[in-house]
Amino acid sequence: MQAGTLSKYLTGGAIWGFIVLELIFFSVAGAFFSVSDKAFMDVDNMLLLLKQSAPIGIIAMGMTIVMINGNIDLSVGAIYAICPIVLLDSMTWTMFAGLGNWVIPVAWCLALLTGVILGAINGLIVWKTGVDAFIVTLGSMLGYRGLVFMYNGEQPTSHLNWTLVDFAEAQFLGLHTATWFLLIVTAAIWFLMNRTVHGRNAYAIGNNREAAVNAGIRVGPHMMINFMIIGFLAALSAVVFYSESGSVNPNDGQLYELWVITAVVLGGTKLTGGAGSIISTFGGVVAIQLLRKGLSHIGADTSTVNLVIGLILIAVLFLDRQLNVKGKEELKV
Repeated sequence: MQAGTLSKYLTGGAIWGFIVLELIFFSVAGAFFSVSDKAFMDVDNMLLLLKQSAPIGIIAMGMTIVMINGNIDLSVGAIYAICPIVLLDSMTWTMFAGLGNWVIPVAWCLALLTGVILGAINGLIVWKTGVDAFIVTLGSMLGYRGLVFMYNGEQPTSHLNWTLVDFAEAQFLGLHTATWFLLIVTAAIWFLMNRTVHGRNAYAIGNNREAAVNAGIRVGPHMMINFMIIGFLAALSAVVFYSESGSVNPNDGQLYELWVITAVVLGGTKLTGGAGSIISTFGGVVAIQLLRKGLSHIGADTSTVNLVIGLILIAVLFLDRQLNVKGKEELKV
């Protein structure tokens, strides 16, 4: 099998094979080491897994676009923390006192707009300065996290609206609200990347930015739009989750950028850009959540979970690099 063919297989179907192996392993291991009486593949357990995948999964769809573009966004965890603060705090503002429950869509819009604006700032700086997105978003990660602490000190922001809670906890056709948001976002981003000019341009820019410029693609505005999309999705992920919990801590969302990037890379998207799949990213998200839930099911602590996932990420990146090197060598022959 040629390196190119193997690489295509690994970025496509292998993630689903990995998920099957996880299900088999944790089902068998759970019979001997489980700290719970429930079977690992219990239907309720799997539905809960999908719901728990939503916060990371929704952001991962945006990260896939940005990484296909040849960029990365390290500020998503901080954006995830800022937007629900805007959501919950704005519902208590005096100017909205007479709106009753109509304050809910207003607060949602303000939170989502915050995410778009913060994403736009990232994209604009990357576009206008030419500084690598890794450096720009590393700086904005620290800056946006600082805004979180400036907003309300080290105190949590809390506001429990029971209409909002009922919406967030609702189920339709057996699936939770958060799961529906994850599925809808996945379908929408898949359509964007596979059926629109914008999606085709994302692959072209990530594959060869200079050639994309020569082809007439406006690379700067295109990248800025993608940063706005991931900002919007980080905000959407947060408002869906915190509509149910009703309380945000300043440290919430820390390390989310690493979980998201791990899921996207595990799904086969290349850090160098130009290749990736939304459906495989969805598989990467499920695989990560299965691993976390499965290790917890057999009694592993948080440090063990982080160690295992870190090792898997290193292994995937190493294998991807080796395949790319072999592919380039074949092209030179």
